[in-house]
Amino acid sequence: MKPFLLVAQREITTRIRKRSFLVMTILGPVLFIGLMVAPTLIAMSSEAEDLNLIVVDHSYVLPGTPSVEGAKLAYFDPKEVSQEQAIALVRERDDIDGLLYVPESVNSDPEFSLKNAKLYTETTAPLGMASELEGVLERFAYEGKLRHFGVDPALVTQAKSDAVIEAFELREEGSEASGTEIKTGIGFVSGILIYMFTFLYAAQIMRGVIEEKTSRIVEVLVTSVKPAQLMLGKILGIAAVGLLQFGIWIALTAAAASAVGAAGLLSPDPAQLEALGAAGQTPPELGELQSVLGTLDALNLPALIAMFLFYFLSGYLFYGALFAAVGAAVDSETDTQQFMLPLTLPLVLTFILSTSIIENPNGPVAVALSLIPFSAPIAMMIRLPFGVPWYELAASMSLMVLGFLGTVWVAARIYRIGILSYGKKPTYGDLWKWIRMKP
Repeated sequence: MKPFLLVAQREITTRIRKRSFLVMTILGPVLFIGLMVAPTLIAMSSEAEDLNLIVVDHSYVLPGTPSVEGAKLAYFDPKEVSQEQAIALVRERDDIDGLLYVPESVNSDPEFSLKNAKLYTETTAPLGMASELEGVLERFAYEGKLRHFGVDPALVTQAKSDAVIEAFELREEGSEASGTEIKTGIGFVSGILIYMFTFLYAAQIMRGVIEEKTSRIVEVLVTSVKPAQLMLGKILGIAAVGLLQFGIWIALTAAAASAVGAAGLLSPDPAQLEALGAAGQTPPELGELQSVLGTLDALNLPALIAMFLFYFLSGYLFYGALFAAVGAAVDSETDTQQFMLPLTLPLVLTFILSTSIIENPNGPVAVALSLIPFSAPIAMMIRLPFGVPWYELAASMSLMVLGFLGTVWVAARIYRIGILSYGKKPTYGDLWKWIRMKP
């Protein structure tokens, strides 16, 4: 067996036996499922009671006690209750949670009242309550103005129409639903996963190299294995561990998601389904599911998964070689800071520009970022669901392979010198000297 394969085998067996590997392998799916279930459980457990608000409306915009989501309004006659008296009631009575106070209008124009209304509560008002009340005030003020000009608000409501535009993409054999939201979600999630795991596993390579260097184990290893082979074996070994862990996460997450679905935590309300079925309507959840499945069918998921694996591996190998070179050049993890910023900046910048890539996936910025090996793993995965010309994809994949070979060559030259260098904090000049140094 070749020496670098022996090193890779050693990395695999050593890492999968660690407790940290087992703990993270188990916790990963738990965290993913937790993110799926937590919003439902929180919503179920945090259904707060409606606030009891008293209303003192000097503008007479509100007609009695309008319906407001999350609150029950009790209308007090502004001629009998002042602002100070209403605030005192809120402080004194336990059955009153707050006060909505609307000042008098100026020159019969409710504009001043709307812009100076106040909400008083003894505790922090629920998120969105002020916005909900603003909407109610604006609606009734709008209707009041219509009546002032002799227009029946009911006629205006009847004259309104809702427009629904369904986007389609033309194909050679007809057309299909655009599914922009689904494509955006797939591209964004794929980019995030590559961003996270590239940093996670590449950093493991760097820490492993530093650990072996500081413990002087590497001095024993290089007597039987060339430094370049040692570095390549470490990169491939950790890549295999990462893929194994990633595969286990996917399998466990899928199994847990099936269990959660069987338990009904992510299912629609049965009463709602029965009511809609009796009315001959399609439940919104099922309609959305059918739309999602149609979009996924048109996206060619096997090809997307294959591309994800390619850019996941190529991006990891590309950055893994550079991180290994940094680990070999320094004596401690604190010394890596001066070299980490140039390496991580392209990934961070691509992640920041992900919104721009989604908005214009075929624009010059998106195309350029998907061709540069430093940013291609994230940028191309964001673009792929929207459709990428075959020649751009082929060019990007070719440049990724060439980029990996180039970084391995550069990293190997730094590694063979730096792994046995101690006591001096290297500079960029030292790294350049090591790259140029002949074997």
